[in-house]
Amino acid sequence: MCGICGFAGTPVPGSPAELLERMCARLTHRGPDDQGTLLLDGLGLGIRRLSIIDLDGGHQPIHNEDQTQWVVLNGEIYNFRELQKELSTGGHTFYTRSDTEAIVHAYEQWGEDCVDHLNGMFAFAIWDGRRRALFLARDRLGIKPLYYTVAGGRLLFASELKALLEDPQVLREVDLTSLDQYLRLEYVPSPRSIIAGVFKLPPGHTLTWHPQRRELQVRQYWDVNLERSESDLPHRSLDEHAAELLAVLKESVRMELVSDVPLGVFLSGGIDSSAVAAMMAQLSPGNVNSFSIGFTDRSFDESRHARTVAVHLGLNHRELILEPHMMSDLVPTVMARLDEPLGDASIIPTYLLSRFAREYVKVALGGDGGDELFAGYPTLQAHRVAGFYEALPSVLRDSVVPALVRRLPVSSNNISLDFKARRFVSGAGLPLGERHARWLGSFGPEQRAELLTSGVQDEIRKTAAPDPVIEHLAAHTLADPINQVLYLDMKLYLENDILAKVDRASMMASLEARVPLLNVTLVEYVTALPVDLKLRRLRSKYLLRYALKGLLPRSILERPKKGFGIPVAHWVRGPLKEQVLDSLAPERIAREGFFEPAAIRSLLDDHLSGRTDNRKPIWTLFAFEQWYGHHVADREPLAQPARRTIISPPPLGEGRVGARQ
Repeated sequence: MCGICGFAGTPVPGSPAELLERMCARLTHRGPDDQGTLLLDGLGLGIRRLSIIDLDGGHQPIHNEDQTQWVVLNGEIYNFRELQKELSTGGHTFYTRSDTEAIVHAYEQWGEDCVDHLNGMFAFAIWDGRRRALFLARDRLGIKPLYYTVAGGRLLFASELKALLEDPQVLREVDLTSLDQYLRLEYVPSPRSIIAGVFKLPPGHTLTWHPQRRELQVRQYWDVNLERSESDLPHRSLDEHAAELLAVLKESVRMELVSDVPLGVFLSGGIDSSAVAAMMAQLSPGNVNSFSIGFTDRSFDESRHARTVAVHLGLNHRELILEPHMMSDLVPTVMARLDEPLGDASIIPTYLLSRFAREYVKVALGGDGGDELFAGYPTLQAHRVAGFYEALPSVLRDSVVPALVRRLPVSSNNISLDFKARRFVSGAGLPLGERHARWLGSFGPEQRAELLTSGVQDEIRKTAAPDPVIEHLAAHTLADPINQVLYLDMKLYLENDILAKVDRASMMASLEARVPLLNVTLVEYVTALPVDLKLRRLRSKYLLRYALKGLLPRSILERPKKGFGIPVAHWVRGPLKEQVLDSLAPERIAREGFFEPAAIRSLLDDHLSGRTDNRKPIWTLFAFEQWYGHHVADREPLAQPARRTIISPPPLGEGRVGARQ
């Protein structure tokens, strides 16, 4: 795993080598082992390498036989040995043992369709000297990030947004539409980024840039297909489904164990990471290193469940307990390194876990993606219950139940009853997409109207940007509401929150994090399964639990979903109070011009007094202010009306975008 960057087009004013060096320097944490660059006329490719495969011979950029095509890769190609064999038989000559070289020869063989032949997590760039074109690609689920922009007549790309900001022609200007979406969802959904004119290449997409014509083409090559699960499928017994699932799961984990360095597994004690650990224990008995993190607050602590799994599977287990006093140093460290604001506070323990694991291994597998595949989130159950709730008499639904919920005592515990009840009632009567966004996000439309200044709201209205939730729902004709939510989760929450969090946190620690539950082989198998095998009535992960009987302890299989939360509500009142108050100080908020100071003051007062639990909106604002202070404020102290961006956001799905100057 690495960090890649580069540019192609109009020559860089001054020294192209210096720009490329600065871009690489911003990615050093992603690849501390090696740096490689290529400079041609109007072209620069750069990489910071974390050496995992072919430690000595895998120096990048890597080229084809006649050096007309060059590639830099962030990620791993798990089927590279099979590709090497096939391509060698076809006449291609390899000069390394690295997975990266398989890409450049696959591109020679199949052109832009090479992505269809790759099994892995990847973001890569190929300079095609024959066509005079730059080709970018991102993996199917968006495990690895890839940002791009067009400025000064050239396309720039990088694994992290901050590397693009090293070009002075990329303006450090907050995209106000993206800010609005961030407040709603707690992340900025692709293809937008928080910076105007900078975009994320969506998962399952490629991009081709023709510098001489200044033309940019974005193409979708893959998408999640849940429609198959709604068609007539051959009847299979539950035992047959379970046996096949275990076989596919084991093969996916086996593929992702390829490595020339030590590896381990993140173990939470939940079903998903435990399933991955169980497969690893079968494939390499007695040699699996597992790592977990715990909390002194028992309502958030899952370390005892991880220990139970580790003992049961015979793992070499290590754990670390996160004490509240650690937060004072951890929070500014993590926030300073984030290239976009992220309202998911679990990035803090994810970073600590990654740093802890990095003391022993260089690669760690995790269980991310299982909730999206197997319908594991409590929101799926809530959507199913919402249908019954809507059938209640209106007096109960609109008056009695909300009044009872408001009277529940406020608790700061993890996923407490009052938290769940208030979330449910706030969205139960809304259309599916908006309901789902409210249940997961921080600020609904009414709250954003109170929070954002009138000037910012005016600029957002002028943009009239499409709603990403509605766009994704319209992309497929899924009849089952549960499938609709699963699709939304995979296209929005999984990519922009879960995978972004794991990538950034692990890369801050120079650790490669792999997600075998999102191996394309397993994804395509599970997405074709009937919904009833994922969520049966209100029983989540039904087939997965059934398949793992006998492999994991019963207590683990019967545990409800808890999630990797942290005691934000307590910490905002305790060890983080001064940092939060400083970041959200009225004079600072007024100077920046995005938010109404009085609205933020009200959120803080209600939370600090214990009247309401405002942990989510407060953390979302705190995360934005931390990001803004580190990356934008010094160069742009006031919020400005959005300038005309250089290129328009690419459409979701098949599309073509032309760059404009």
